[in-house]
Amino acid sequence: MDKEIEFFHLPRWKELPNIDLYIDQLVSLLEQYLNGYIEDDSGKDDKIITKTMINNYVKHHVIKAPINKKYNREHMSTLFVVFILKQVYSINDIKKLIHLALETSTIEQAYDRFCSEVEKAIRIVFAEKHYIKSNKLTQEQYILRNVVQSFANKLYVQKVYLKK
Repeated sequence: MDKEIEFFHLPRWKELPNIDLYIDQLVSLLEQYLNGYIEDDSGKDDKIITKTMINNYVKHHVIKAPINKKYNREHMSTLFVVFILKQVYSINDIKKLIHLALETSTIEQAYDRFCSEVEKAIRIVFAEKHYIKSNKLTQEQYILRNVVQSFANKLYVQKVYLKK
């Protein structure tokens, strides 16, 4: 397994900056963690994350509006989820999946669970292993596992076969 993939890590809730960020700082934070793992919408070599994209997500109520032009942990965590899931799902589907996750958990719990599941899915796929089905999962947890598995599968095909 590639060392880059082996050490893939998303910041947990407590690792996110405890101060609100301006949009340029937010873009830098997202790119720091996601560069090399996600593609831009056009498939070109453009920036993978732009201010315009973030502004559109606010405009379409995917994320809440910034407060005094600053983004807090809730914004940051939601954008990590959005940028990862938009690789395989539509924005409307992502909004539904986020809503589902927040029906039964706090944003902190849902986000940390998402991060853990993404990392686990990527490691499993790149190690060419399979999940062991557990009857202890709630429906929401089982859906999350399948959602992140689809991202991990796409990433594997890109890195191994398509070499992107």
